[in-house]
Amino acid sequence: MAKAVDIGSKRLINLAPDAWVQWVTQLPEVVAKEILGSEFQWISRETDVLVKAYSATHGDFLVLNQLQLRYTTQMPLRMRAYTALAQERYQLPTYPVLINILPPPSTLTIVSSYEQEFLGLRAIQDYRVINLWEIDAEIVFQQPLPSLLPFVPILRGGGEVSVVQRALQALRADAQLNQLESLLAFFASFVLDTPLVQQIMRWDMAVLRESPWYQEIEQRGIQEGARRQLIRVLEQRFGEIPHEVEVRLEGKNVEQLEILMDSAIAVNSLEEFAQILFT
Repeated sequence: MAKAVDIGSKRLINLAPDAWVQWVTQLPEVVAKEILGSEFQWISRETDVLVKAYSATHGDFLVLNQLQLRYTTQMPLRMRAYTALAQERYQLPTYPVLINILPPPSTLTIVSSYEQEFLGLRAIQDYRVINLWEIDAEIVFQQPLPSLLPFVPILRGGGEVSVVQRALQALRADAQLNQLESLLAFFASFVLDTPLVQQIMRWDMAVLRESPWYQEIEQRGIQEGARRQLIRVLEQRFGEIPHEVEVRLEGKNVEQLEILMDSAIAVNSLEEFAQILFT
């Protein structure tokens, strides 16, 4: 049986916390003091990592890291809520960062702030967005950023076999890093054929299934399948589906999509379905 290992966000950032906070804040003088508890009453996610950092210019502050497999329409509200909870709990200024690992569907636009106005009152929360597919893979080796080694295949220029092998060598050269090989293999499978990935590195599914990334991929696969099936039913019944309807369906979970499927079958027009969807 494979040895249980932690290949979640906290484990990755803890490999080189100073290098991580310097990278996400773009402040070379920042140091990481400790990784704090990120459980706030009903909110607790394996992909949230809260780091207490320090710089001579800014003093102590929090770096809120949200590593998201794929961006969703709920992320701006989540960033606003989580930032406020962190600042309230620790009474420190907070620098929120959203790290998107894989590109979202073309129907979604990634935004870097939450904004709402209601009855003349405004709520605004800015946050930094880092899209990994826009990051040059060479940065991981130059800085270095060991926390990003498993993600090299999906970085810009990282999908070449030689670059993946370079990341693999870096992982195998460090006892702290070699357990991340399965995670590197997982992301390599997005850009290379699976037999090739299996040939150049270990592919331990028992270890990989412990990763929140793998679990989220599984859940997203089920969710995406339900969404596509719903769209297919709507198209078969009513023809072309408006873009705004597809966008709204992106944020629905499996249970919500199943309920909407019942509505799609029962309604007499697309307008009637849209009223249910947008209510």
